[in-house]
Amino acid sequence: MNSTQLPWWKSGIIYQIYPRSFMDSNGDGIGDLQGIISKLDYLAWLGIDAIWISPIYPSPMADFGYDVSDYTDINPIFGSLADFDVLIAEATVRQIKVILDLVPNHTSDQHPWFIESRSSRDNPKRDWYIWADPKPDGSPPNNWLAYFGGPAWTLDEQTGQYYLHNFLPEQPDLNYRNPLVVEAMKGVIRFWLGRGASGLRVDVIDRMMKHPALMDNPPNPDYTDGVSNPQSRFLRVNSEKHVDVHNLIREFRRTFNEFGDRPIIGEVDYSIDPQFIASYYYEGKLDGMQLPFNFALTMLPWDAQILREFIDKYDQAIPPGGQPNYVLANHDRSRIASSVGTEQARVAAMLLLTLRGTPTLYYGDELGMTDVDIDPADYRDPQGINLGISRDPERTPMQWDTSANGGFTTGYPWLPLAADFAQNNVAVEQEQPDSMLSLYRRLIAVRRANPALVAGNYHSLDTDAEDCFVYLRQAGGQNFCIALNMGSRMRSLALRGLGQGKIVVSTHMDRGDIVDLSALHLRENEGVVIQLAST
Repeated sequence: MNSTQLPWWKSGIIYQIYPRSFMDSNGDGIGDLQGIISKLDYLAWLGIDAIWISPIYPSPMADFGYDVSDYTDINPIFGSLADFDVLIAEATVRQIKVILDLVPNHTSDQHPWFIESRSSRDNPKRDWYIWADPKPDGSPPNNWLAYFGGPAWTLDEQTGQYYLHNFLPEQPDLNYRNPLVVEAMKGVIRFWLGRGASGLRVDVIDRMMKHPALMDNPPNPDYTDGVSNPQSRFLRVNSEKHVDVHNLIREFRRTFNEFGDRPIIGEVDYSIDPQFIASYYYEGKLDGMQLPFNFALTMLPWDAQILREFIDKYDQAIPPGGQPNYVLANHDRSRIASSVGTEQARVAAMLLLTLRGTPTLYYGDELGMTDVDIDPADYRDPQGINLGISRDPERTPMQWDTSANGGFTTGYPWLPLAADFAQNNVAVEQEQPDSMLSLYRRLIAVRRANPALVAGNYHSLDTDAEDCFVYLRQAGGQNFCIALNMGSRMRSLALRGLGQGKIVVSTHMDRGDIVDLSALHLRENEGVVIQLAST
């Protein structure tokens, strides 16, 4: 199958938007749907194929939208269902798909389902959530811990039972062992796919099924008191990822299939185990998720050989017909320019956009945006407030131009902008031929124009330079070599047997020469995409 025959989610590039921080249209300091609509021309200019929008549902905002109080409406701070319909229509005109974030593991404690569930032990929706009796001493039913601090159980004084919440107490977990809950969530899926969403990114999809006996989690042998996150004292083997989750995902997949080829993009555990990630494709049947999110590039050391080893194993682990995917940063992880430095962030962009698989960009990374230092007294993120590990620094507003607040808002932004917004922004970088933005746009254009970079196979090459990562992408007679210098010293690579080729992109944006790959020279922090001569 060539690249023109692939489903869009195999050939395209996804761009994640954190809606509070993308573009504010009404001056309240919070981004919204009309703001996104106003920037669709920019996204089309950049060359992406789909936008993934983090939650925009009605919510008390205890966890900024990941505590949903109504799955089938839009939070007024972001707009309305009518605005969403306009977004779909305007994105479609520009051949951009829209992916929404589904949060099925838990609701808000203000959701009508939970209000009914906690009203009495005999309420028909009692079993829609996970309730359990206290231990004889009145303590929680087991030792499970919440990600945002404290026990994963809260006592409801009125009914005398504890309810489960793997995140905040305001985010009670749904009970997917109740078929009525499964059917209700399938109805939510049908609502949004029927309204025009081209797929759903499903939050913490692997945590929807817990051990039915609510057994204790075992101690974590790698936990170090005073050093490790206190919420990692136990291994979460019973509070999440129960084997039954795979049947639930199959149920969801059948619902998605009612609408044609629309992908489930599932957030599974942050893992660097290729076999674990690949296990969610369900080898031989491909009836699991189309894209189990692979977060390894956000976690592994930025080391050429470590990355090569993972990517080789991951690429080989994916079953036939499965699609790899990669991401450098997101709303829960540091921006790539902060993780690896601004020079290597350019090399990272080339890696992301030339590997086999579907890349997901995080808004602002194409500008080289960095994490913003925020005083703990000003944290908005509940994880930061409770544990001191804030995700606010990577969620700051998009930098559009040199005007006040970077053109993001005419009001007071909900989070501060980076101090360098007047230098690093869309308007300035669009005029700079060697900017990070120009590099991203050039890489995207080269990828789109060449089937080998979209659908070609992947094969890594040995080199004498430990800090260089080199691989081939090949399809239909096209052959590309990507050579990445992940170090701060110049390197000469002897890539024998490849002949000559033309550099079509350098991360320095200043080369287009013909090179002999038996003596390929790379400057420090330089990556190159080379189209090999036909043989």
